[in-house]
Amino acid sequence: MLTRLGILVLQLFSLLPLRILYLLSDFLYVVLYHGVKYRRAVVDENLAKAFPNKSETERKIIARKYYRYLCDLILESVKMISISKAEAMERFKFVNPELLEEYFSKNKSVIAAAGHYGNWEMASNIGLVTDKKILVVYKPLSDPQFEHFLKKVRSRFNAKLIRMKTSFRDILSHRKECTVSIIVSDQTPVPGDSVCFTTFLNQKTAVFLGIEKLAKAYDYPVLFCDVKVVKRGYYTCEFVPLVDEPKLASDLEITEAHVRHLEKKIYEQPEYWIWSHKRWKHHFNN
Repeated sequence: MLTRLGILVLQLFSLLPLRILYLLSDFLYVVLYHGVKYRRAVVDENLAKAFPNKSETERKIIARKYYRYLCDLILESVKMISISKAEAMERFKFVNPELLEEYFSKNKSVIAAAGHYGNWEMASNIGLVTDKKILVVYKPLSDPQFEHFLKKVRSRFNAKLIRMKTSFRDILSHRKECTVSIIVSDQTPVPGDSVCFTTFLNQKTAVFLGIEKLAKAYDYPVLFCDVKVVKRGYYTCEFVPLVDEPKLASDLEITEAHVRHLEKKIYEQPEYWIWSHKRWKHHFNN
């Protein structure tokens, strides 16, 4: 549980310039990777299953790169607490925001699929390049105080957080205005969720059908937030159209489109995906 003192400490750390936070990140890497070996077994198992044709040495190189980036991501997330609009726009650039305006000019809202890839937290910064409402679908945390704190951080730039279980109703309530609904596509479902099964990273994987169901129900085009790491602390995000006419799409076409796009990115630069996440911890009967 995150205490008020802990939140205060995070807020104070966020005031430090990123060049200082990256020095802390270098130290944190030594602690997590070499010291406490944070979830090393999970990372090693996930990489072995996703890359069976790579040698153990090659997978260890990916793992080390991943832990270095994970530490950067943690400190960048802390910086998000107080980062200015100017610095946020400089460090996370949207390369084609005009694509959103094309949809808005046709009175169309869009769904933006994203993955736990690169600094996905900054995807909610879309509010810096459009005046339309940004709806961020999220899963509630077990710690209500920490959840309240994160909601305040994530909603700083014109974003509104809505719970996954009420997302249909909440998105419907904004039908009279143009919106961007951001949905992280690679979260871990639990039994009872609406899912389909596909092969993702060489493993049988349950995938949420939420993006597809929302897109078809409301006829919202689906884009992918294609995040690229330019260099340490700098990113670009390109909106990649996946399905423009959802109601004409065949069953699972939308789901396969965003799953395959994310998978391709991970295979190209695997160190930027969240390998310490227990993505395959649940087993379903299908």
